Amino acid sequence: MKLAIVGYGGMGAWHHENIRARIPEIEVVGAYDIREERQEEAKKQGLRTYNTFDELVSDDSIDIVTIATPNNFHKKQAIRCLESGKHVICEKPVTMNADELEEIIEVAKKCNKVFTVHQNRRWDRDFVMIKNIVESNTIGKPYMIESRVLGSKRVLNGWRGAKENGGGMVFDWGVHLIDQILYLTDSPVVEIYGHLFSIFSKEVDDNFKALFKFENGLSAMIEVATNCFIPQARWHMSCEDGTAIIHDWSCNGTIIKLKDESELAWSDVIVYTEAGPTRTMAPRPRETTEELPLPEVTTDWSDYYRNVIDHINGKADLIVKPEQSLRVMKVIDAIFESHRTQSMIKCRI
Repeated sequence: MKLAIVGYGGMGAWHHENIRARIPEIEVVGAYDIREERQEEAKKQGLRTYNTFDELVSDDSIDIVTIATPNNFHKKQAIRCLESGKHVICEKPVTMNADELEEIIEVAKKCNKVFTVHQNRRWDRDFVMIKNIVESNTIGKPYMIESRVLGSKRVLNGWRGAKENGGGMVFDWGVHLIDQILYLTDSPVVEIYGHLFSIFSKEVDDNFKALFKFENGLSAMIEVATNCFIPQARWHMSCEDGTAIIHDWSCNGTIIKLKDESELAWSDVIVYTEAGPTRTMAPRPRETTEELPLPEVTTDWSDYYRNVIDHINGKADLIVKPEQSLRVMKVIDAIFESHRTQSMIKCRI
């Protein structure tokens, strides 16, 4: 199948490079960008360039369009591509709000074309490990999941720092962490609380925290920061029979599993701090737990594009379904509303 890219910036060029190197089922043949220097770069990479977006849309030889433009352009461009008979892969966040995505989904259904969002972080090895721990019931049912991405760069470059373009950390990284959390459970989100910070950015959030409560009793917390100089764990998951921690994208971490709860004589142990004693927080003896390695997993981002091709050919269900992305966008809408009203949002998403 032949694919063209709209927006040949950092992500657009990344799509081209990785499809060319890893996915022979797809031939990237063209690109369009409003910047002349990016058009020239696309030509250097052997692509046909289009003078206008309309020229690309009118090219009947194109089967799929990958949209990698700033977020506020996604809706209009996706709808135009779908209506021109092309399947669409859209970078995240897919739209500026849930209502915009619902419009796209309706057009895709009407045109009988595939529309999906590039939620590539489902293929991150750290996330696949967490999903494996949950699904294998290694340490029982999870009741609290903490997911963090913390950096110290501070500055949001380019359009990612502009409100009108859909900049900010909720849109840029929050969309990934939300998608991952929702992919771990089918249970509806019933409570959402979001708190956004604009420490160095004048227009958008550069740090945020969000809390979720699910109908099945699971709670989750996600945090993204751009001014953190001491790292915290990428994942910390508390389950009924143990705890899992993954420190970083290199997947350093461990699992501590409860081994024996029958002997509780150690419960009389008291720990003395400078300000007083505590029995409640006395450390558990090592013999009552066992340390397990994180699961061995394999993951291949190329499966995202291969799945899209298989779905177009009627051979597989879509992995990243537009309805799942709509759920993500509804959660994002609720985070913004929670911050605006300084209140918890009751919902069923």
